[in-house]
Amino acid sequence: MARRSPVIIAVDGRSGAGKSTLALELATSLRVHRSVSLFHLEDIYTGWDGLARGRERYVTEVLDSLYWGEDARWTSWDWEHGTDGERRTTVAADVVIVEGVGASCRQARAYLDASIWVEVEDDVRRRRALARDGDTFAPHWERWAAQEQGWLDQDPVIERADVIVANHADGSAPPDALRALTQLPVLQEPLRPELQAAANGSLLARRLPLPDIPQVATSLFERFFPGEHAVLLESSNASCPGATRNRFSILADDAGEAAARAEHHDGLTEVVIGCARVRVAGPFFAWLDRNWGTARLQGPAGLDCGFALGWLGWLGYELGRESGAVPNASSPTPDAALLHPGRALVIDHERAEAWLLALESPDARNWLDSTADALRRLPGPRAHPAMGEPPLPPEPAAATNPPPRFTARDTREGYLAKILAAQAQITEGNSYEICLTTTVEATVAPEAFDPWRTYLALRRTSPAPFAHYIRWGGTVVASSSPERFLSLDAAGLLRAEPIKGTRPRSQDPTLDGRLAHDLATSPKDRAENIMIVDLLRNDLSRFAVPSTLRVPRLCAVESYATVHQLVSTIEARLLPDAPRAEAVAAAFPPGSMTGAPKISTMAILDRLEEGRPRGVYSGAVGYFSHTSAADLAVVIRTLVARQDPGTTSGPDVAQAAPGPWRLGLGLGGAITADSDPAGEWDEVTTKSRGVLSALGTGFDAGD
Repeated sequence: MARRSPVIIAVDGRSGAGKSTLALELATSLRVHRSVSLFHLEDIYTGWDGLARGRERYVTEVLDSLYWGEDARWTSWDWEHGTDGERRTTVAADVVIVEGVGASCRQARAYLDASIWVEVEDDVRRRRALARDGDTFAPHWERWAAQEQGWLDQDPVIERADVIVANHADGSAPPDALRALTQLPVLQEPLRPELQAAANGSLLARRLPLPDIPQVATSLFERFFPGEHAVLLESSNASCPGATRNRFSILADDAGEAAARAEHHDGLTEVVIGCARVRVAGPFFAWLDRNWGTARLQGPAGLDCGFALGWLGWLGYELGRESGAVPNASSPTPDAALLHPGRALVIDHERAEAWLLALESPDARNWLDSTADALRRLPGPRAHPAMGEPPLPPEPAAATNPPPRFTARDTREGYLAKILAAQAQITEGNSYEICLTTTVEATVAPEAFDPWRTYLALRRTSPAPFAHYIRWGGTVVASSSPERFLSLDAAGLLRAEPIKGTRPRSQDPTLDGRLAHDLATSPKDRAENIMIVDLLRNDLSRFAVPSTLRVPRLCAVESYATVHQLVSTIEARLLPDAPRAEAVAAAFPPGSMTGAPKISTMAILDRLEEGRPRGVYSGAVGYFSHTSAADLAVVIRTLVARQDPGTTSGPDVAQAAPGPWRLGLGLGGAITADSDPAGEWDEVTTKSRGVLSALGTGFDAGD
């Protein structure tokens, strides 16, 4: 029998959680575009001891009919007389919302399209329930609560819920829950009107002169974006002439009613939307395509940056398993972490302008007005924007005393042995370039490490076009990355700029010039770079118009504060109607961090690196804009800091002392048949200096 079903949504939770009000508000919102029926389980419970029997009747008399598109005829319970009551009917409307304790029980799950679990603290639940049904419910509270607990002990519905709502009874639960439901693939078509309304939302903008203050991006970020989840994508070398990639900085956090954030762990994406959390199983890039790949919001006239709000954050290396690679380890950091800010600030360093952007929402215009007023009260526009930002004062910014000493995960001899093993794989024809990595690590007391001051020191000692600072709960990512992974503009132009080949800088101009020339003419370094260029040409070609694939720049030397780098550029035009998220997935992880051929080489790397996760390192950081543009940097020259939750010294959890910081810096290089193992180790040491010098330290490699 073919199913002609309504969409069935369960709203579940303990007594007093506010399920009835949430269900009613959801029904009211959904009725704008479709018919909706509402069923309350309390009408079918068989008395104060009838939770289990009521669930059985609910499944057999209500869900079994609705699931097949038939009106449900069921027997109500007469609470006054304690007997079965009248027969009632629930119409099989376009959407049926069922609410009550047990609405998403194990027996019901096969009939449901989505389930919502409503959470409220126990004392608040009781107070709400007794305030609503005090004289009736009070004598039976404990016996009913015991039934709820007994059921939940046997049936962990919270673990299976698609959406979890923390109901603060402030009016936020219904709209947040509805936005969360639109994330579920099974509801994408039924909730298309709501999705289209969100996609057609208005973008509000203010254009202002850029304040003339030192380190303008970091100063404004610190002042205006203090959220627990915040992203700064910064051109910290904006004073360097020429390259357009140095032009813009983006600042955002999780404040505002339109904000959301997403984390992906091992095949599950959790999206937090206000007081609601929705869990979506499946590949991350499929989720990204639904949430970004079809975006078509027009940016404001005059803003040349591709970002007009959207998603910002990182894609971790372990996402490579979705491309067919085999990184087996599970990372302690999310495989992906993206923030969807309701508002943001974009700095145009070239024009000395600040753009305030906000999605239309009840609090958007107030934020625009108040932030614009605050910016106007800061010093006036910079007179000579081409001069860039004034330098930071010379004193060290890291708050460590003494500075932490890092220890390499691999000893020097152990790393050299892995290089020889990699070269053996190349000799056997299993790869022709293997980007081997290691990690240096340190554990630091909470009072001895300040991640923000460390980033300020890092951007001073090693400025870069793709610097970034991400605050994500107890994790901080601080980077001075010079390398673009992939950009995609709204018109469909793909661009990759891989880096392969490194030399240290010298204070002696003559020696520094020789080092740059040696890099430019090195057969080994050029070969490494060209192999990655070929790999990326292949990656981009999978979703590109073949005739548009070109390499406008091959093996050019770019010089940064601590190193010279060999950089190439590959460009192509995206095929019409090609899935944009899948085009990104086809090139991920960055080929300059894997080697070639990519998939088989990643399997070799997984063995050589002993199955240890790379995490954020070797992945990508950047944005996916509502304009359908994206710009992503390779995560190199990056310190990842994770703070342990800490322990309590007494019964009050609020008195928990912060735990230590665990710091990690990924390092590595491309191994070819011609690589000199000792030279490769020296390159690892050279690359470490850009970050560790900001902490005033180095690392121990053992014997």
